[in-house]
Amino acid sequence: MSNLPDLHQQYLQACQSLSQPENPFIAYMLQEADKHDKIRWTKGITLKIAGNNRLVPVQRVTDEDLQALVAVLQNTVFVTGLDLRYNILTDDGAKHMAKFLQENSTLRYLNLMFNDIGTSGAELIARALQWNETLLHLRMTGNKIGNKGGMYFASMLQINSVLEKLDLGDCDLGTQSLIAIATVLTPHKSVKAINLNRPLLHSQAEETTVHIALMLKINSSLVELHLRKHEMKKFGVERLCEALYENCSLRYLDLSCNKITRDDVKILGDMLKRNQTLQILDLNSNRIEDDGAVYLSEALALCNRTLQALAVASNNISSKGLIALSDSMKTNTELSYIYIWGNNFDEATCTAFSELIRSGRLKPHCTDVEPYEVDGHMHLAEVSHGLRKHYYWTPSWAKAEDKDANASLALGAVSEY
Repeated sequence: MSNLPDLHQQYLQACQSLSQPENPFIAYMLQEADKHDKIRWTKGITLKIAGNNRLVPVQRVTDEDLQALVAVLQNTVFVTGLDLRYNILTDDGAKHMAKFLQENSTLRYLNLMFNDIGTSGAELIARALQWNETLLHLRMTGNKIGNKGGMYFASMLQINSVLEKLDLGDCDLGTQSLIAIATVLTPHKSVKAINLNRPLLHSQAEETTVHIALMLKINSSLVELHLRKHEMKKFGVERLCEALYENCSLRYLDLSCNKITRDDVKILGDMLKRNQTLQILDLNSNRIEDDGAVYLSEALALCNRTLQALAVASNNISSKGLIALSDSMKTNTELSYIYIWGNNFDEATCTAFSELIRSGRLKPHCTDVEPYEVDGHMHLAEVSHGLRKHYYWTPSWAKAEDKDANASLALGAVSEY
């Protein structure tokens, strides 16, 4: 007999005491957790009750279901992670979660990605985290908390000194909340990774990028920064690069899906010649073209020896730029991961990358293309590899911790909990 409490039985009792029906999906996942006593004793467990699970029948978690679940977990010391992504939790559910965060002393990881939590729920969770001393990683991705909700999290960061990773991507943050978060992070010592993807910005002046750059000049703890879909152009790139001349901690910079052109990349190339910290640079879905790729390849071939991963997929690069990048890998032995799919391949490009892979200089799991030959001509096929392929969801046939599809974890910028 196990000495650990039976989560499933406790859940049934909690539902009875609250006079509400059990959620069969929660019940099943708790039964599965009850089978892993050895892991529970030694490492703790993460309960994965994700509403987009395709391997078992799912009844998505509601606010009432969450009330019963947290009643079970309140005094359970071996549950250290809780994954509730893609459910239908609202601000009422956030009230139960906030109470749980105030009283729980073991939870390290919480994923509330793509629920229906709004501004009021953000306020409750942020206030609970002001006094929480254990949670290390919070994902609020896709909850429409808005600018006001972002302000509540900025206020939380002024007090909380434990949280290491905060994801507010796709949360409809505005200019005011982005500036507030950047200001609070300036002297912050605990936050190592922050995701500020896809804010709602109504100005082309790039004020938010200016404040983020000012933060980077002083902050000495931030390792990972995501600024996807910030409408960033030359002015913003200049400000960031000025900051990165002084910053000595940032290792992962995500500038994908912006408006960065070939001329802007020249500024990035000059920065890479001097920066000795950056290990991962994501420029996917910009428009750097051949000239931009050549600027990057010159910096990588001649000067930079710290960058390990470069993503330039979907950048309208053709043979000249892609061959320059492949040539840079022949002299730069540190650059190990490169992602190029979605550009313009000709046979010379296919041959160049095929040779890199055949010679062993580029490992097959470190790129998103695979060579094949038809009638004596070399071609490249797409492979489902990347820096963060499984950021939004993991296919049912894939491993959640697949290092090939999530190379940023393999490089250890800031590992997932």
